[in-house]
Amino acid sequence: MKSLLACAMAIAAFTVAAQAAFGEERVLPVPSVTIYPGDLIGESMLKDRTFPANYRYRTAVVESPRVLVGKSARRTLLPGEPIPMNAVDDPKLVTRGEQTAILFEEGGLSIVGVGIPMQSGAMGQTVQVKNVDSGRVITGRVQADGRIRIGIQ
Repeated sequence: MKSLLACAMAIAAFTVAAQAAFGEERVLPVPSVTIYPGDLIGESMLKDRTFPANYRYRTAVVESPRVLVGKSARRTLLPGEPIPMNAVDDPKLVTRGEQTAILFEEGGLSIVGVGIPMQSGAMGQTVQVKNVDSGRVITGRVQADGRIRIGIQ
């Protein structure tokens, strides 16, 4: 019986060593600290962790730290746990209800006004914005500087 147990332990040790030798493990970025909803993710907040090849994730997880840096957490991310793809999002540059600049440019004409976004939006997203002066609701695209560009896109 003891020799059977010793044999089983040797096989298990060989299997683990073989998995490590043939790269069957997955290295994933995980938080090194607790990341709360709305926090921007920085490189210093992440570390690599090795997971066995047979480890099953509940959802699709992010496999590269490059994808995470600069993103915003949608929910609390715990240290050492894989990060689900749906748990991060692009940071919102405009916030619903907070005044922002609206910009219309065509040819050499440039008009800047003030608007109130009807929803929050990240760069490149189309949002509805209420013009403070006229009260009309118009559609525009969020720019990298946080302004909303209206008119011909």
